[in-house]
Amino acid sequence: MRAQSVLVLVTFLAYAALASSSTPEAEVSLVEDWVQQTIGATGIPSGWNPYATVGGRPAYDFTVAEEDGRRALHLKSHDDHSTIAKKIRVDLRATPILEWTWKIVKLPAGADIRKKETSDLTGHILVAWPRFPALLRTRLIGYAWDTIAPAQTVEKSQKTGAVTFFVVRSGPRDLNRWVTERRNVYGDHKKVFGEDHENPQAVVVSIDTNDTHSGAEAFIGRIIFTNGSGEAALNR
Repeated sequence: MRAQSVLVLVTFLAYAALASSSTPEAEVSLVEDWVQQTIGATGIPSGWNPYATVGGRPAYDFTVAEEDGRRALHLKSHDDHSTIAKKIRVDLRATPILEWTWKIVKLPAGADIRKKETSDLTGHILVAWPRFPALLRTRLIGYAWDTIAPAQTVEKSQKTGAVTFFVVRSGPRDLNRWVTERRNVYGDHKKVFGEDHENPQAVVVSIDTNDTHSGAEAFIGRIIFTNGSGEAALNR
């Protein structure tokens, strides 16, 4: 009996050691995967709300679509600025990584967020920390694919001090293909604001062509927050 007990204990400890040394499982907080949305639905998607921007003239030329076997929101813009937001509950200490997929089809010609007169972007994502009054004090960090500004550029919005953009990609390379991005929002918040984070309260999706009077087109796929571990967060 005693020998059997020792054997069971040794086996249990061996399995425990193996489990503790394996890759930790991904923790995921879903923002949107478009699966519950109706394909072909147009305008502002269910569960999202319009987000006002000064002089935006929003057209909300948005369609829930299936593109290359993926659910996505298809955004188009011509001489307008359309923005939507979704409330979220996320703990940045547990899931600091924002991950999303996108397929950029068209960049607004001549756009450059470093210049006020050309401060347009194709489809992009922002994380928001609302504060009152909203238009003046809400903090936003945006992740952008710029037409001209180089990747790794960090730029305050030329129109409002509330937004800081991180340019994650630039120019025509990788257009018309799905790309997965990951950003440490916890770290980016500290870099921009120089202080420990508050948990964000919204994710924002936007497309903007009203300065260059041009056109843009993009697909935004699944959006999640994750701890960055394991395979559950990857390749979708």
